[in-house]
Amino acid sequence: MRVVVDLDLCQGHGMCELEAPDVFEAGRDSVDLLDETPDESRRAECEAAVRYCPTQALKIVED
Repeated sequence: MRVVVDLDLCQGHGMCELEAPDVFEAGRDSVDLLDETPDESRRAECEAAVRYCPTQALKIVED
């Protein structure tokens, strides 16, 4: 799996970092991906981050 952030939509709310702190780091206006291709053990965290993103700026792409 690969995590993708739409930086045009991201506003840096930080919900993703709360859900998956090893994958995301929220900045002032956007998020940084710490791990673009997290392993399967982090899938639930990443799915929660996608679900709770207030601007729907995140998605998971299956490789």
